[in-house]
Amino acid sequence: MKKNIQIPTYLQNQTGYKRIFSFYELYRTLVQVSSAVYQLIQNQKKQLVDPLFIERIQLAVTQVNECPACSYAHAYLALKAGMDNEEIQAFLSGANDFILAEESKALLFAQHFAVKRGVPKRIAYEEVEREYGAKKARILLSAMQVMLMGNIFGLPYSAFHSRLKGHPYTNSSLAHELSRLIAFFIFLPIAILHATVFSILGRSASTFS
Repeated sequence: MKKNIQIPTYLQNQTGYKRIFSFYELYRTLVQVSSAVYQLIQNQKKQLVDPLFIERIQLAVTQVNECPACSYAHAYLALKAGMDNEEIQAFLSGANDFILAEESKALLFAQHFAVKRGVPKRIAYEEVEREYGAKKARILLSAMQVMLMGNIFGLPYSAFHSRLKGHPYTNSSLAHELSRLIAFFIFLPIAILHATVFSILGRSASTFS
């Protein structure tokens, strides 16, 4: 790893999955990401939500899922966006030292979203809408969905990378890792078509409990 990018030691020395996602969860999240990516692209143009806020949201999601590859990638993006290593490490470790009061409700929801595996309680999301407004809430939810998709792909990728280095995960197998990585590319075009149909029908791909 590059010297200027730091992630917590426990992530660097990961020996197993904290969470394992199903093929259904992979597909459902891919469908959601098609719309979510559009929301984030639009936000880059309009800057309705601060990019640093989005990075903190995504770090909060990946902290719950403990994905080494995602943590490293988003530590790099967060550094580029202006965060320092101490703040990044705090978010990846679950510490609240750098949480801003005005972002706290969204960050708590991001953790809830991750714990619920991308199917948060509707009442919790409605609280986020009341706090930030519907447009900002949708952008924040999109950031979480994109990060979850990264985690679902990044976890087996991290395990496979560790296996190649001679340190296979204790709760994984080569078949599990390859099946998830291959399924991502098989599901992707179908999920994009599915999301397009939802868009034409005016339906949201987001799911709530």
